[in-house]
Amino acid sequence: MAENQFTTHADLFDLRGKYALVTGGTKGIGMMIARGLLQAGARVVISSRDADTCAQAQRSLAGFGDVRAIPADLSSYDECQRLADLVKAGSERLDILVNNAGAMWREPLETFPEEAWDTVLDLNLKAPFRLVQALLPALRRAGTADDPARIINIGSIAAIHVAESPNYSYAGSKAALHQLTRVLARELGPQHVTVNAVAPGPFPSQMMAATLEAVGDTIAAKAPLRRLGRDDDMAGIAVFLASRAGSYLTGTIIPSDGGIATTATGT
Repeated sequence: MAENQFTTHADLFDLRGKYALVTGGTKGIGMMIARGLLQAGARVVISSRDADTCAQAQRSLAGFGDVRAIPADLSSYDECQRLADLVKAGSERLDILVNNAGAMWREPLETFPEEAWDTVLDLNLKAPFRLVQALLPALRRAGTADDPARIINIGSIAAIHVAESPNYSYAGSKAALHQLTRVLARELGPQHVTVNAVAPGPFPSQMMAATLEAVGDTIAAKAPLRRLGRDDDMAGIAVFLASRAGSYLTGTIIPSDGGIATTATGT
């Protein structure tokens, strides 16, 4: 794009012709993101471990655009590679990689098990790194100086402030993912690939269901914006980062939390 050439409002957020992968895209935040990318015109692959859940999500999202669901257990190195190979079979270029699949483990400090570290770190930290490795050739082919390919990692405000629940491995994994985002952004920027992270606050999801049922009203009341996250809030930030509108951002961690973490006065 020529210097000082203005882009129309519609073109700023247009993803027509783009190809995207959203891990954990069958429910919750991942489905919100997948829906937003589809509505903006992208062709989207979603994944999760369960084949039935994948099929159901594909049916739910089909009305918004061209979507394909691939079951894959991303806690496994081989499964990350298999998913990457299947995604690349659909195109030699990948414009957008959204690393959203994740796990949480709540347990008191005294009984927090080794399994809670392995399970959470494998999915929350190692899987995004493995997928970047496996899909980097396709991302490089898609990216240009004017329109880079995009990696969007889904972190958490638990990596920005200290939550009250005992989520030791979850908070640690998300803080590491935030820093990995910055490290990859510096390395991949010259290769025309941007790397950013979204740090969601309380959104309706399976992971947050028990918490929101118990104290959702209290959480909303403490947020400066006095509400929980909505589907469009997450879809909007993803489309922004994936589109021309976000093409000059890299290495950023964007809290989408109604101001909860960034305005906290203490624990």
